[in-house]
Amino acid sequence: MPDENKPAQLSAVARLTFTEKFRLQTWLMGIIAFAVVLFLLVQAKFILIALAIAIILFSLTSDAINSISRVRIGRFRIASWVASIAAVFLIASSLLIMAGLVISQLNTVLSTTLAYTDDAQRAIAQMFGWMGEDVEQSVLQTVRSIEISGYLRSAAGQAGTILSQVVLIILFVGFLFAERVWFGTKLEKLMADKAQARRVSAIIGSIIRRVNHYLLVKALISSVTGFAIFLLLSVFNLQFAAAMGLLTFVLNFIPSVGSIIATLIVTLVAYIQVPEPQTAVLIFVIAGMTQFLLGNVIDPMLMGKTLRLSSFGIIISLAFWGAVWGIPGMFLAVPFMVAVMIVCSHIPSARPVAVLLSREGLPEEEFPLPPADQPPAPPEERPFSHAVGAE
Repeated sequence: MPDENKPAQLSAVARLTFTEKFRLQTWLMGIIAFAVVLFLLVQAKFILIALAIAIILFSLTSDAINSISRVRIGRFRIASWVASIAAVFLIASSLLIMAGLVISQLNTVLSTTLAYTDDAQRAIAQMFGWMGEDVEQSVLQTVRSIEISGYLRSAAGQAGTILSQVVLIILFVGFLFAERVWFGTKLEKLMADKAQARRVSAIIGSIIRRVNHYLLVKALISSVTGFAIFLLLSVFNLQFAAAMGLLTFVLNFIPSVGSIIATLIVTLVAYIQVPEPQTAVLIFVIAGMTQFLLGNVIDPMLMGKTLRLSSFGIIISLAFWGAVWGIPGMFLAVPFMVAVMIVCSHIPSARPVAVLLSREGLPEEEFPLPPADQPPAPPEERPFSHAVGAE
């Protein structure tokens, strides 16, 4: 039986104007392009995560290299390539030490977790005891049905992945430093317009400055918080004090939810080791107050107006990058969001996106971009050259 609605549908499509057809094709192409990019992000996440971390580490140390290369000792001046080699060596050493520390603490936790498995299961069930004995028994049976050994084997297998990721990051950082001298020239050749190249250079410099300031403040606050948690568990003579301090340091880089997860894990670890609920509650209160003071009072004071990001936008970014790249994506969600907001704020058609991502709806830059007819700035004043260390 012929479809009676088909001629009507064809006539409706035929009545579309050229502009409407063009918009429809643009939307379809945009959806297809987004799907392709998302597929590539998921499939190549191992390499892309290492590349993103390498770029961040490279931008963090570039300013220091510029400062070192300008230092004079009598008639001698430290060469830029010497400072670059020193920076690569420092980054590689720091990453390897951090990876070794993480793996050692992971092995310590995994080797002793099985001994605390029964205590942990009973402790979790007892948390629901106020709801009745039947609920407590149901929770206990549910927790015991979880295959903990499988999760432990999966966690142990992450050690090789961490080392591979660190080696790949070191290689990327080394190649970035090898190419740093030519970044400014490549940008001008790529744009084919020196005025436009200067504007792109200023935008990149702004992204690097904001992300660097955010990461430095986060590293400081996370270090103090992690050390405070280490001291807290050490005072109560509990195991895993170093592991919990390191875990707190790492999770605090995840905005909004990281500190909450870290506090709950620390409390659960304390509750498993100490049968008295009062001690666990005390540790929860002290850890929560420490997180609140450092994360909600000191952190905003040091951060100032560096980010000006929407809290809801941060949650959406965390959810998206967490779904695409897992936990590493959650660590990189804020730097990516900063980059997107700054770039969109200088593209008229994409400015509504920057307005939605900003806190007050004012995503203006902290510096005026050079107009197109402005003569080129001296090399030492070029924002991008100063940011990435090109000379």
